[in-house]
Order: sequence, then structure tokens, then C-alpha cells
Amino acid sequence: MIDHVSVAVRDLELSGKVYEGMLAPLGLTRLVTRETAIGFGKRYPELWLNQRPTLVGVPADTGFHICLRAPTEDAVRAFFDIALAEGCISAGAPGPRQAAMTPYFAAFVYDPDGNKIEAANFPSA
Repeated sequence: MIDHVSVAVRDLELSGKVYEGMLAPLGLTRLVTRETAIGFGKRYPELWLNQRPTLVGVPADTGFHICLRAPTEDAVRAFFDIALAEGCISAGAPGPRQAAMTPYFAAFVYDPDGNKIEAANFPSA
């Protein structure tokens, strides 16, 4: 249903480095680099970072949340560890969660711009 998502960032270079590290365990790589945007995905850009200079000075709490599928629980842990090493803030350590329909394993981080990024493994999916 959803083809791609764009996330607004203040510092494209910094965010590109952060996302490149934390998306690697999920199988997403940098596919496109433009002056004001970076695209990540498996075969085509599914997640875009778009530089928005107007965000400079805005408190880092956007209310934005996206969940990215992880192939394994170990990939969720790696996503979390790399994200923290790159300067993200924990919003929920790796562990079991209860969804509306089924239990799953997930971790949450806030990126440098306050976007909440989740990596989740759904064993039955």
C-alpha cells in the first residue's frame, strides 16, 4: 500500500550517516544521493531523507513514527546498537512487544531530528 516515506531532517550529512548505519541490519542501503535528499531501500528508494533548513531551531520532537521490518530479532538488536552508537536516543530497548493482533520483537530510537524510528520483527509474518 505505501510505496515510500520521506523524513524531514535538519542536517542531511549527519542524518545520512546515522540512517546508513542503523538501516544496514534491516537490509536497506543508500541508493540515491542528491544535494538535498538521500534515498534508502533494497531495490528502489523506499525511505527518503529530505533536508529542511526551516527545521533548524525547532525542538527535536516531531511526533513522526515509522516502523521498519527487520528479518530477525538479531537485526533489531543491531539496528538499536548502531543507532545509539551513531548518536540516536533510545525510545525503547529491544524486546518483546504486544501489537493489536500479535506479539512481536522491536526497538525504538529517536533520530537526531526527533523522528521516532522503530525496527520490528514479526515472527509470523
